[in-house]
Amino acid sequence: MKFRFRKRSIPCTGRTHVIGIVNVTPDSFSDGEEYYSKDKAVAHAIEMIAAGASIIDIGGESTRPGSGPVDAVEELRRVLPVVRELRRKAPDAVISVDTMKSEVAEEVLKAGADIINDVSALRNSRNMAEVIAAYGAGVFLMHMRGTPKTMQSHLHYRNLIGEINSFLTDSIRRAVDAGISSENIAVDPGIGFGKNREQNLQILSHIEKFRENGRPIMVGPSRKGFIGQILGGIPPEERSWGTAGAVAYLAMKKIDFVRVHDAKEMLQMLNVLSEIQK
Repeated sequence: MKFRFRKRSIPCTGRTHVIGIVNVTPDSFSDGEEYYSKDKAVAHAIEMIAAGASIIDIGGESTRPGSGPVDAVEELRRVLPVVRELRRKAPDAVISVDTMKSEVAEEVLKAGADIINDVSALRNSRNMAEVIAAYGAGVFLMHMRGTPKTMQSHLHYRNLIGEINSFLTDSIRRAVDAGISSENIAVDPGIGFGKNREQNLQILSHIEKFRENGRPIMVGPSRKGFIGQILGGIPPEERSWGTAGAVAYLAMKKIDFVRVHDAKEMLQMLNVLSEIQK
């Protein structure tokens, strides 16, 4: 299996690829303001690429629980200079942009982005799918109920894994119907997005069930609240070791992509794990 985007692709054959997070926001739950400038953001992205990250995911709107939206003009002000400069300095980089807005997607794809990471799975913007299809871009489709502001009010599921799988299957169908090639789609069960601690753990323990959708799987456990809860309520910046536990488990399950803040450290861990498994 391959994950395709803009005439390129990443093979999904059992190796876990690392997606490095670059948040260009003042209010992200884990690293708000840390890379809230073009130069810092690009430098951090290049460091992660050098360490072996397969994709850089740039976000200009916080999706932490309870966060409100920013308008497209502000989001573009944050992310567009980073996309342009990273494309200039690292022409072979695979660039993803984390956005729910079709107008943002169009501008960053024009500027050279390869993938759109849409946490609303194409439901927030009416013509998001058409924009992605027009550029031949890749797309990550994530499960979420409601919006980041309201999602933690929607925690009741009758059949958690089945409902997420049905949502993702429907999202793939919508994307394909709008002209996106199925090979350009990967799915994300949405750890931390409208799920509590026990539900996040259930998703992880049944992660292979999402292969039923026939597309690569991306999981984003990095520094999430359930890790902090397991470890006694520690803050996000202290959750790297806990994140490593989740990432190691996902790699042993041969999950295709993990989206993380600490790309260098996770890649070191994965390299050691790979050598042991050989």
